[in-house]
Amino acid sequence: MSDATTDVDVTPELQPQLHGCPVSDSRGQSVVHPTRAQYVALMKKLLDGGYVMCSDLTATDYLTHSGRTLPEGIDAERFEVVVNLTAIATRDRIRVRVQVPESDPTIASLFDLWPGTEAMEREVFDMFGLSFDGHPDLTRILMPEDWDGHPLRKDYAIGRIPVQFKGSNS
Repeated sequence: MSDATTDVDVTPELQPQLHGCPVSDSRGQSVVHPTRAQYVALMKKLLDGGYVMCSDLTATDYLTHSGRTLPEGIDAERFEVVVNLTAIATRDRIRVRVQVPESDPTIASLFDLWPGTEAMEREVFDMFGLSFDGHPDLTRILMPEDWDGHPLRKDYAIGRIPVQFKGSNS
């Protein structure tokens, strides 16, 4: 694993852990898998540990791909929030993947820790329908306010929006 996990503990079951959360490896990058209950506490520890830049926050809908590999003890859910952090001083990167159930598609906002996540969380809300508790302005950012549904969900109906070209008879 990368230098980002030098303080990783190994449990008796030989599963790597970081701050009590399972750690896996994805192409040389450490990936931490907290539960929703562990999410904010882990993120605070990572921020205190030097991960001062949140370079990305997005989501994935695994409706049609439920058989993905997760560490032991992490139950696969339909949605997953993925956060990429960077420790600028050490040039380390770490990814955090949190499972979010379809029955309760909410997770805590990271806005208080990384204010730059404001737009990223709004995009996830708009495209996937996941809510971020504590977000200062959780409104649509890409789609019109009256848009019905969330376009990046795997169960969203595929439709056709006619393209109109300037000067054409459409």
